[in-house]
Amino acid sequence: MPWLSITLETEGERAQALADALAEAGALAVALEDAAPGSAAAERGAQPIAPGAWPRTRLVALAEAGADARALVAHASARCGIAAPEIATARLEDEDWVRCAQAQFGPQQVGRRLWVVPSWCEAPDPRALNLRIDPGLAFGTGEHPSTRLVLAWLEANVEGGERLLDYGCGSGVLAIAALRLGARAAVAVDVDPAALAVAAANARANGVALQTVAPQALAAGHPPFDLVVANILAGTLVALAAELAARTRPGGRIALSGILAAQAQEVIPAYTPHFDCALCASEEDWVLVAGRRR
Repeated sequence: MPWLSITLETEGERAQALADALAEAGALAVALEDAAPGSAAAERGAQPIAPGAWPRTRLVALAEAGADARALVAHASARCGIAAPEIATARLEDEDWVRCAQAQFGPQQVGRRLWVVPSWCEAPDPRALNLRIDPGLAFGTGEHPSTRLVLAWLEANVEGGERLLDYGCGSGVLAIAALRLGARAAVAVDVDPAALAVAAANARANGVALQTVAPQALAAGHPPFDLVVANILAGTLVALAAELAARTRPGGRIALSGILAAQAQEVIPAYTPHFDCALCASEEDWVLVAGRRR
């Protein structure tokens, strides 16, 4: 079957975040390369150059032939808080694109004990807590800083026996990590039925019991949770402040991610009526806001 190739460029420091967001939006694989191979960054010697070191990075995304390329790129760009770049598309004939996709992803260490390991890779540290998550149509592979920030927070804050809500679960990696870290139960919520299916499949692959529901199916009278995590867009977090507060028990804790540093002062005031919260951690341009329910 034919496939659709989508080519675009962005600043080097945004390349990895945009690549991960393209995967969230539906890209089956994303390759990164120097958009100006004759640049000074490319001439630093024989050592490999990280994508962020390139002043401009070219991304080549593979999607199904019928995909809406502009919508896919617009979704990914919004996720990263940037304007959608110009794109070029081309039709590609069938090749071994599964192998191509696998080449783009490897094991990721996301904390002291946590690794995210695709199913086709050996775990680098068999003694670690290895989460088996394959990249696909749902966001959350451990590659994006916003995901890593929450995973590190969970590693530091799950003490054992908690009930957790993962709102906007994507791949379910956060809820699965919490369960592997000792949480008693977890509920994963997403507006996308495909994400809920992926999260349920990932939970089965990791040997944990995860409840997956659409937002409207989470009963109003459901007992509040000990821990609430949400890795979604900043504007959506602001809109959900009252809902997430109602889902957190008094004394319970919340962690909010998917927030660019410049957006933190929009998110924090929405939660301070309910939580004692503040900026907790940062990575690259992304920050984590965390707090405790009053």
